[in-house]
Order: sequence, then C-alpha cells, then structure tokens
Amino acid sequence: MAHPQLAHSKAISGFVDSLQEPRTPYISPKRLSEALGVKVANLAQLTGVHRNTLRNPSSERLQGRMREMVKVISAATELTGNVDKAIYWYRNEPIADYSHRTAAELVADGQVEAVLAFVRDLENGARG
Repeated sequence: MAHPQLAHSKAISGFVDSLQEPRTPYISPKRLSEALGVKVANLAQLTGVHRNTLRNPSSERLQGRMREMVKVISAATELTGNVDKAIYWYRNEPIADYSHRTAAELVADGQVEAVLAFVRDLENGARG
C-alpha cells in the first residue's frame, strides 16, 4: 500500500504539471483558469494583476502571483488529500479569522503567508 504522503505528493505534482504552458517553463494562465473553474478574464482578479497582464504569460509579476496561488492550493491539498477539495476550499470557504474572506481573496490581496500560516495551523490541529 502506498504511503498517504506519497499519494498526496503525486497528486500535487500532477496538478502542477498540468498547469505548464506547453514548451515553456511557465504556468499557463489558461490552464490555471480551467483548473480553478473560472474564465481567463477572471484570473486577473484572482491574481491581483491587470487583465492586460494575462496577455503576457511570461510576465514575472503574473507568474509570481500564479505561483503563490499554486503554493496555497498545494498546501491545502496536503491537508485535504485531494486537489479538487483544495481548490473548492481555496475559492469558497470563508476563513473566520480573516473577516470571513476566502483564501483566494486573501491571496489576491497579497496575504499568501497569512493563508499558509492558517493552513499550517489546521494541519497542527487548530480550529478552522
């Protein structure tokens, strides 16, 4: 039987691999928007960048913001054991300690470390 942590790592790795812009080292805005279930135009709001920035997938600002999103979703996947559940949580679950804002809203506002700390607290048994 496979170790649960190994299965989670494979799920995360598969998720991250699925986001790659073909033949580039970049995260594809189109593929990330599909994974999140949003239109590419809405990805600008979720990443906190101007919508015109999405036309340049190699933009370091865009790539950095998308990496932050993936980092939080990966951490949530380790907690939930499932990428789909992690994405659902990321987009929809209000976090009481942060004025009932979602992880997606917090990340868009640049509060990645706060969300990652919250996920770590959940992993360590703190209340959610």
